[in-house]
Amino acid sequence: MPAEPGVIPALTRWGLSAEADLVYRALVLLGPAEGHRLARELGLAKARTKAALDELADAGAIVFSGAAWAARDPDDVARHLRRRQPPPPPPADRWRQHFATIEGLAGTGPPDRHARLWPSRAATRKRVAQLAAVERHEHLTVNNEPVISVESMSAGQPVDRRLAARGVRLRVIDRERPRAPATAGPPVPLGPVRYVATPPMKLMVFDRKVALFPADPLDLERGYVEVADESFVAALCTLFERLWAQGRDPHRQEVIPIDLSPRESALVGLLALGHTDQTAADELGLSPRTVAYTLRALMDRMGVRNRFQLALALGAAGAVPTLQPTEENRPT
Repeated sequence: MPAEPGVIPALTRWGLSAEADLVYRALVLLGPAEGHRLARELGLAKARTKAALDELADAGAIVFSGAAWAARDPDDVARHLRRRQPPPPPPADRWRQHFATIEGLAGTGPPDRHARLWPSRAATRKRVAQLAAVERHEHLTVNNEPVISVESMSAGQPVDRRLAARGVRLRVIDRERPRAPATAGPPVPLGPVRYVATPPMKLMVFDRKVALFPADPLDLERGYVEVADESFVAALCTLFERLWAQGRDPHRQEVIPIDLSPRESALVGLLALGHTDQTAADELGLSPRTVAYTLRALMDRMGVRNRFQLALALGAAGAVPTLQPTEENRPT
């Protein structure tokens, strides 16, 4: 089992791709892994995973040991990359350039008079604690980090618990991530959560009055910008609500869609109208045995044990109208 990591540097600071950064973080947190396992765990195409591994190996961030790739120590990697190519200082308007690409924010004016820079994550965490201490109504969070570090979790959980204990409503929009082992997964949110494939930014909004977001979206260690401009914060809240409406609700029942062949579609359509196996076979020019085989194959595909369950599953998936519970498909 891998050792608990400290701060994992953002490799994008030294020009590596976001996918290389994601693969490196997965190797640090999950331990050595083969390329195909990483592709499966992260939901990346095999070719993109291989390209990321090649990029990491070329940068000296990972090594191949036996049959698996292993991450080098994050501190060693950061020192190596600093020597190889010091990260350029981010331009002062990096976050404004990023906002100009986000739908709904591109037309908002820069809140220069109401913007304040907190120069590091440590300073930002202290400011978050101060803002949360006086928060009374609602706390909004958008998290787009590929991997949540142990340090971030340990810093955020106490704040969230105190907010929830005071009755502050917490809503979280999180990034969709592959299912991870329980020891490596993020904490269970203390309020409603929605999942979005790639949220456009990282964001916290306090009582819809103050917002915090990264000064440099590619390097969270560069600090955060605090904005209290009323119209600008309102635009950020509008963006949050749009993402919330589009996000996946984990508590909503999800139905796996199914594609039926023309024969299957015609057969279940007749059965939905109340036909028996024999009359459906006559209508389609099939033998009763072929009808039985077709239904048995459908039950196996849907993971059900009888025709009544098959009727419910197909109806829920929207493949056909709900089948009528005839004597032939009624459970015994």
